[in-house]
Amino acid sequence: MPRLNALGQPVGDPLDVALPRPRPDRSPMQGTRVTIVPTDVATHAAGLFEAFGQDRGGGNWTYLPYGPFDTEAVFREWMDTTCTGDDPLFHTILNGTGAAVGLASYLRIDPANGAIEVGHIHLSPLLQRTAMSTEAMFLMMARVFDDLGYRRYEWKCDALNAPSRAAAERLGFRYEGTFRQATHYKGRNRDTAWFGLTDKDWPDVRAEFTRWLDPSNFDDDGRQKTALRMPKS
Repeated sequence: MPRLNALGQPVGDPLDVALPRPRPDRSPMQGTRVTIVPTDVATHAAGLFEAFGQDRGGGNWTYLPYGPFDTEAVFREWMDTTCTGDDPLFHTILNGTGAAVGLASYLRIDPANGAIEVGHIHLSPLLQRTAMSTEAMFLMMARVFDDLGYRRYEWKCDALNAPSRAAAERLGFRYEGTFRQATHYKGRNRDTAWFGLTDKDWPDVRAEFTRWLDPSNFDDDGRQKTALRMPKS
């Protein structure tokens, strides 16, 4: 039953977290399979360009508002322009050998409301469909909820981007609707699908990530024994 005010009108629950929340800092996030570090163009550009180049057809760039990049120099120029600010706050995903294999960022950072979005996610073929990519997304969530105490974490994508929509739901985000003609990029319309995860959802989502990522859930060849099964709303 909804809460009622003195006039008998339904109102939201009282806040249970102090606002504003802190902004995310630039400290590394350490997992067992990956490390996530603030993006440094000088250190990461060459490795990322090589890793992204494994996508021979360039399909990974289709739903991003930039790319593909023909040369490392052009890619590095884009990184200098786009990946060095505070919002979006870009991070580089490093594999177990320390090689740069993907990018992701925090953006639309809203400490006053305790809300933050994950975006600019670009996982190279070396990272796609691996436990490393799942752990990377988990580490970024854990920072938002466990370390910073945010109330809401968002994932948005082109409504036609079926792999991104599937990834959001696999990772525990809940579909919240589609904003028609929300924006445009590369000369075409984008309807934006919104997904969200709240601090109320997080304990059950975290428990399922922890279960799935446990080494006992993988065989000697690194194959999962059971799939990631997030709680339903």
